[in-house]
Amino acid sequence: MSRKGNCWDNPVAESFFKTIKYECLNRYKFKCYINFNNTIEEYINWYNIERIHSSLGYLTPLEMEMELKESFYKNVA
Repeated sequence: MSRKGNCWDNPVAESFFKTIKYECLNRYKFKCYINFNNTIEEYINWYNIERIHSSLGYLTPLEMEMELKESFYKNVA
């Protein structure tokens, strides 16, 4: 385990939090928790359903998940 604040604990989570701060949270000043929560929820839905990722072959995370599940079930059957 690394010390608190080091990215070696979970690089995927650290990368996502960096992205959400850069692409979403730094644009707004929130006056209440409800607005903050709604913004985060909308961003996560957009990130997973609409935002393409070059590391996934320009697919969305949802599209990649569907492809992986489809290929898994083809190999199992």
